Amino acid sequence: FSEIRDFPTLATKARICDEDGKAKSSYYKALNDRKGKGQDRGKPYDNKGNGSGRKQGNGQSYKCGARGHMSYDCPHKDDKCFNCGKLGHKAE
Repeated sequence: FSEIRDFPTLATKARICDEDGKAKSSYYKALNDRKGKGQDRGKPYDNKGNGSGRKQGNGQSYKCGARGHMSYDCPHKDDKCFNCGKLGHKAE
């Protein structure tokens, strides 16, 4: 606005600015209301009613590398080397 001297021009420009501001705010409000809706975004730690935070039976044993049991339930008494795949020692 470079020094508008007559009132009707000033009023017209002010009305245009108000309408522009309202349009912008309603656009961003609608955008914000839509964000995240309609997508099943649950918390990654939410187990959907399992009650326990621990997953049962689908973990990988750090002792032998097999799936289906954890290291504390591992049937192998010896450790497995992850370099050569043989039981009895661990890779350093």
